[in-house]
Parts: sequence; structure tokens; C-alpha cells
Amino acid sequence: MAPISKECDFLVIGGGSGGLACARRASGQWGAKTIAVESNRLGGTCVNVGCVPKKVTWNAAAIAETLHEAASYGFQIKQTAPFDFKTFKHKRDDYIKRLNGIYERNLEKDHVEYLHGRAQLLSKNEVEVVLHNGSKEKIRAKKILLATGGHPNIPKIPGAEMGITSDGFFDLETLPKRVALVGAGYIAVEMAGMFHHLGSETHLFIRHETFLRPFDPMIQDTIVKEYERQGIHIHRNSSQSKIEKKDDKWMTMHYTDKTSPDGNTLDIDCLLWAIGRSPEVEDLGLDKAGVEQNDKGHIIADEYQNTSVENIYSLGDVCGKIELTPVAIAAGRQLANRLFGGEQYKDAKLDYTNIPSVVFAHPEVGSIGLTEQEAREQFGGDNVKVYKTDFTAMYYAMMPPEAKAPTAYKLVCQGTEEKVVGLHILGSGSAEMLQGFGVAVKMGARKRDFDSCVAIHPTSAEELVTL
Repeated sequence: MAPISKECDFLVIGGGSGGLACARRASGQWGAKTIAVESNRLGGTCVNVGCVPKKVTWNAAAIAETLHEAASYGFQIKQTAPFDFKTFKHKRDDYIKRLNGIYERNLEKDHVEYLHGRAQLLSKNEVEVVLHNGSKEKIRAKKILLATGGHPNIPKIPGAEMGITSDGFFDLETLPKRVALVGAGYIAVEMAGMFHHLGSETHLFIRHETFLRPFDPMIQDTIVKEYERQGIHIHRNSSQSKIEKKDDKWMTMHYTDKTSPDGNTLDIDCLLWAIGRSPEVEDLGLDKAGVEQNDKGHIIADEYQNTSVENIYSLGDVCGKIELTPVAIAAGRQLANRLFGGEQYKDAKLDYTNIPSVVFAHPEVGSIGLTEQEAREQFGGDNVKVYKTDFTAMYYAMMPPEAKAPTAYKLVCQGTEEKVVGLHILGSGSAEMLQGFGVAVKMGARKRDFDSCVAIHPTSAEELVTL
């Protein structure tokens, strides 16, 4: 066992968005002696294989979509060469590498010591880190944060290893000709839209009738119909039994779905599993420190990010609460404030209610608060009033009927005051739009507050203040 080589006030295990935000606040603002440990690239899932490269790819897909629609506005655009996916991919990689460097420089600026290695708990105050060069360091810390994130799941069926996950999506050097995506959440839906608009024949396999099932039914029904209108193949009530190698580039998926209950096959050159994520805890040594986990392996943490062990804390995807980057960042900053900011921050914590979220589908989806069903269950049907609209955005006025994408909005209001407890939007620009309306919902806005705001015309957003 390596002797104690370092001591600190605060040891952060995990260099993703939440861990780094907490480490930087603890050291840079409050002066705590802080060490951060990361075994992969700084920035975690979001920066390296998540939100950031995903949004860059979504931008490329949106440009492809616009080029296709340009003819309706009188532009005669002749494509002289196919989309150069390889060049795009390498430029995206370079951008991510620049971000990795920025993250490391930010740690230096805030006087956080950074160790590139794999950490394992030895006790409630001691950690062993195997550095990338193979050497070991033993660290004693007064407080420890576990922010190790998660990793994608792969099913246990024959040949499943021939597929990739969302991590592998960003390693693709060429655009697939025919891709199958399995899953019904954010990742599957976003990547299906990107593949389709960049030119791949796209098949989306879901277990039920709709995808994005935690969202309001208005969102589910509208986006499924829109994906089918665009030409994405939706395989409902599906399951996969095995994957077989066909040749050096192609494989065969064996499956059942609603239209082929007795079984069918599909030849594909790319298979992407998006069937959920598991916490990154396999070799973290939680048992040695006595840190409790739930039945899915997530670290159990309370509203203050306390685990079952005094002076060990946890946040982000490894806790499985709300797996969004800004949530982890906000929770990390609040935790650092509480632990090191003095008496004025002794009760600091993140409010996990009314957190806005967006799906970068085609079109975008945004949601904050309760779905209609959740509101009726919580407050009773007679205490809930719903305002909703669906329409065609002005952008599509120049296009033929078969090319027009939908826009749909819903406000869920509660009580005689008609407090807005849920806001759900689908359509172009929804992501940017929701950030502003999210503030209103977080502040407790009522329907009449929405009504009192003069509309901005002509916009889609004005429909939310004229319902």
C-alpha cells in the first residue's frame, strides 16, 4: 500500500461538469485545498461524448435541413459533392480538444490540483489513485465528493458488441448508409434525427407505441408523427434477439415489432444502442467506505448531496436523480458553498423542482414542470386547467403542405389563480425559447402574468402569451 502522499480539504473524484464546478468553487472562491481526479478527458460525458459534440452535430443536421427547404424560398442550390462527414468529424474533435485544454487551465486558475488517474476509496477519508503512468498516490481528504458520472448500457443478446453506444457515435469516421437505433429516450431520438437529416436511412426501434415517454403526451404523439412524416422508420413494440455479422461492413439485426410479430431481419452498417445508462461505480470502492447504493447501483444522496457516510458527498449522473449537465453544475456549486462558504451558506442546496429540459430533436422539444397527467394526479382533475395550441409556424408558409413541420404548445395551470405548473413546447426555436419561459415558471407565474405580456409579432413564442 502506498504511503500517504497528499492531504487536502476536499477531494473530488470525477472531472465532469458537476465535479469540476464544485472543485473550482471550493478552491477558487472559498480557498479550500482541493484535488480533482479524472481518469478520462476533462469535461466528462457532456463535453466529450454528450451535449457539446451532440449540439455541433445537430447544427450540421439543421443546416442540411435548411438547404433542403431553401427551394421553397426560391433558392436553387445544387449540391456538387456529398456532405464531408469525415472533415466535419475531425473539426468537431479539434473543438472538443480545445475545450479539454480550457477546463485544465481553469483548474489551474482556481488553484485546483489535477490528477489524471483512477481513484478508489480505501476508507471514509482515504483514496488511492492509480495515475495514468501506472504509479500510485494515496490521498487523505477531510471531505470527498463522488461525481463519477455514468456510462451507456449494452443489452445481453448475441452479437450486441457489434453495435456502438452514444460514446461510439462520436468516433464514426463515415456516415452510415443504413443505421438502426434502439431506444426511446433523449439520446436515441436526438441521434435518429441527426442521422436522418445528414443522409442515413434511419430506423428507430422502440419498446412501446411512442418515444420520450416521460414527456407530456402532446409531445410524444406530435414528435412521433413528425419523425414518420420526415421518413424515419419507427419500429414500435420491438425487441431484438441477436445480431449477426454479414461481411466486413454490414450486420444483420433479428427483431420483432408491431408489424412483424413473428420476426424479421434488417441489414445495417451501423447499430447504436441507446437503452439507458448505468452509474460509473464499478471500481470506486464504495463498499470499503460504506457508501450505500440503490437497487440500480446509483449512489444514494439526499437533497444536500450527503451520502450515507459523513463527509462523503455525491452528485450528478452517478446519483441518477436528474441526469442533466446544468443540474450537476448547479448542485456542485451549492455544495461547495455549503461546505466551505461559511455560516451564510449552511443550508445551501439545489432546488430540484421546475428544472427545464430540452430534446434537440427535429423539431426541438422543451419542457418544464408537470405533465398534464402528473398535475391532475397531484392536484385533482377539477383543479387543473389546460391551455394548448398547435399551428404551422410562419417559416413553413412558403412550403407545400407535405413539407410543413408542426408546432405545439401547452400550459398546465393549477387552482383558481391558474399558476403555471407545466409548460411544454415543440417546434423550431423551442430550446432558446424555454430558457426565458423557464424563469417565469420558476418564479411562480400565473396564466394572467403570461397574458399581461405583450406579444412579439410575428413569432411562434407569442402563442404562449395569447392562449
